[in-house]
Amino acid sequence: MLVASALLAVAITTEVLATAALPRAQGFTNPMWTAIVVGGYALSIWLLTIVVKEIPVSITYAIWAGLGTAAIAVVGVLFLDEPINLVKVTAIALIIGGVVLLNFQTSH
Repeated sequence: MLVASALLAVAITTEVLATAALPRAQGFTNPMWTAIVVGGYALSIWLLTIVVKEIPVSITYAIWAGLGTAAIAVVGVLFLDEPINLVKVTAIALIIGGVVLLNFQTSH
């Protein structure tokens, strides 16, 4: 389970980095950044196929999607000059809270 959790963290990080690179791919007209985006997404999905051997797919996907969404929102604010407001902060907190609650519920 520890290895699967670590691979899930790598999958989330990879997906967030690929998503952060999307603006530089310029609508997939920049070959280098396009390769980084597509390669990052492919690696992330491949890692998820390994993770679901140990962690149920519903839990895996909820964590991957939830934490990935929250992380890219933070990356957008910190590195991509996206605005931050109370609605965005609240939404991120709700996403993280949902992932925590889901994990707590399934662990008992």
